[in-house]
Amino acid sequence: MRFFASCAKGLEYLLADELVALGCARATAAVAGVNVEGDAADAQRAVLWSRLASRVLWPLVEFDCPDVDALYDGARAVAWQDHLDAGMTLAVDAHVSGEAITHARYAALRVKDAVVDALREHGGTRPDVDVEAPDLRLNLVVRKGRAIVSVDLGGGPLHRRAWRRAQGEAPLKETLAAAVLARGGWPALYAQGGALLDPMCGSGTLLIEGALMAADVAPGLLRHGDAPPSRWHGFDRARWQSLVEEALARERAGRAALRPAFAGSDADPRAIAAARENATAAGLRDAIAWEVCPVDRLHQLPARLEPAVGPGAGGPLPDDDGSADPGAARGAPTAPGLVVCNPPYDARLAADAALYRALGDALRRVAPEWRASLLCGDRELGFATGLRARRHYQVLNGALECTLLVCDPIQPAARGPSGPRELSDGARMVANRLRKTLRASKAWRARERVDCFRAYDADLPEYAAAIDVYTDALGGERWLHVQEYAAPAEIPEAVTRRRFGELLAGAAEALEVPRERIATKTRARGKGGSKYGQLSHRGELLTVREGEARLKVNLFDYLDTGLFLDHRPLRLRIAREAQGGRFLNLFCYTGAATVHAAVGGAAQTTSVDLSATYLEWLADNLRENAIGGTRHRIAQADALAWLRADRGEYDLVFCDPPTFSNSARADDFDVQRAHVELLSLAVARLAPAGVLYFSNNYRRFRLDAAAVSAFAEVEEISADTLPPDFARNPRIHRTWRLRRRMA
Repeated sequence: MRFFASCAKGLEYLLADELVALGCARATAAVAGVNVEGDAADAQRAVLWSRLASRVLWPLVEFDCPDVDALYDGARAVAWQDHLDAGMTLAVDAHVSGEAITHARYAALRVKDAVVDALREHGGTRPDVDVEAPDLRLNLVVRKGRAIVSVDLGGGPLHRRAWRRAQGEAPLKETLAAAVLARGGWPALYAQGGALLDPMCGSGTLLIEGALMAADVAPGLLRHGDAPPSRWHGFDRARWQSLVEEALARERAGRAALRPAFAGSDADPRAIAAARENATAAGLRDAIAWEVCPVDRLHQLPARLEPAVGPGAGGPLPDDDGSADPGAARGAPTAPGLVVCNPPYDARLAADAALYRALGDALRRVAPEWRASLLCGDRELGFATGLRARRHYQVLNGALECTLLVCDPIQPAARGPSGPRELSDGARMVANRLRKTLRASKAWRARERVDCFRAYDADLPEYAAAIDVYTDALGGERWLHVQEYAAPAEIPEAVTRRRFGELLAGAAEALEVPRERIATKTRARGKGGSKYGQLSHRGELLTVREGEARLKVNLFDYLDTGLFLDHRPLRLRIAREAQGGRFLNLFCYTGAATVHAAVGGAAQTTSVDLSATYLEWLADNLRENAIGGTRHRIAQADALAWLRADRGEYDLVFCDPPTFSNSARADDFDVQRAHVELLSLAVARLAPAGVLYFSNNYRRFRLDAAAVSAFAEVEEISADTLPPDFARNPRIHRTWRLRRRMA
């Protein structure tokens, strides 16, 4: 059986690992959740034990849902008397997307009406509605013309652990707090003797969640210990009671063995009072030490986090002059600990950078060898701490997309006796330029959820290169793809090498990327155009996110990465327009547009390219998005020859040919010479209302408007397909929209 566990975006892979560890047969990350293979016992165990899931949804029915009438009919067809009694209470939560059904509350009302009508017809009475604590909570999802009605096995949001009595201005959800702790390696660090510190603890969420993890307390125990979370007829009450009894036994053993290895501080006395109240409600009154202390006054670790050091471990160690240093007994613990923190920021991701700097300074002072897991507003705020992050993760805190930084250790060892190398004036100039660009683009990148973008394109003429940022969707790390433009012949090679080195140093500094995650290429013209052969053999594929699609890129082995970032707006347009239609991708390359069409709900896709390497890449991209079956056809063929033979009809066509190709397996191709025949053949395959998007990046290309207008209506839309990060290079591509000219 398959069920669904929802979570905040950015936690999917953590949740999948957690559910497998809890015993589920298989868990596959999806968007804002995980598809799980397991039985009803696995689902009930997830309700009790998952620290990361927002809800656990057991599907009852799935059906086509083109409109609200179909929604009512599909829900009405369920034998609801098998799921609840007429005397029970009911609630329906709904999430809808698409154009057919746009009002979630109305959709929930129609499902409620269907349940009520079915039960009234069956027994003459109807259930009441209770939105706060219903006997049965249903969940409705309508997406891409399909509806799924599920039982919410937890009866509501699972982040509510039932210990919160007081909260600050911006409380952190317990599920996200668990993710911050898990990314920091807790509770494994606790098992090794480590401790936990939060120097901006607010109402104590991170520390309380961390202590309950260390004590092996099931997160659903306080919430659901007294009664099952649902009175759904399919809920196995005997199994639930067995799970609860097992959890209670583990809790007793865990609390008895819990070490006092937790401390929190905050500048606000009211926050500390709230934290104490919450900790008491969680049964942790004596487990966590609380202190009112601004972060800039944190000069040593709290005493309970620092076991004595030295051979005797009996007191302060003497200085060279024989006197005792009172601070010496507060050395590094025998095992490194973890600092967790959610520094303040508001809905605009605005914050006091000086506060973030003070946080970084304090952590370097008091716990340089510890690990840190810090939930910051964004990368730029994280950068303000001055800490070097080993990993970055993008997560949602409510509606805000934030950056989770993991530093291990907080203060890395200096490189050599002289410490880190200072940037040269040129490298510093590059770094400053990149930081300015990042600040200027932060708003639109956050708004449009852009993880892969062009950060630099020869902005400083003497540093002639393009720098593209790719963010790993799985681990959150940034990678750089740096393409050096060939220098004029009159510039000495030594100068070129020095400038490129300064460019790389400045980019690594500003974008916080180590050298091993920077791929470098040199674009040079050769006979027949740019060279596209294999450059390396690392075979290292990175999974990145674009819109709702996940795509594989290879930064090192080829001149191009497998994803042309300048076509991002056009691919997102294709995703919007492909729903229910037949999509054709000519010269499909690695199939990014095909994946977007399929994820957007295309009824079928056809992708054509001559390269077996690119088509294998496309197949990998489809698998990455769980797309398969005969509806998605791949053809290895010369696009022109394939079009001459094809008799299919398509609602949406994308054609982005190379400037020139001289493959041994096909006739030479020149886009300027061949575009009229190519477009004529492609337009002939359009459905009456179909659309063809034609694009190319040949700078001297001239569309033969007179010839093309004989068979198609043509509109240039280049400006609409140019993303903000390529505004400095408006001729990087041109795009036209074509429709078949009707007789």
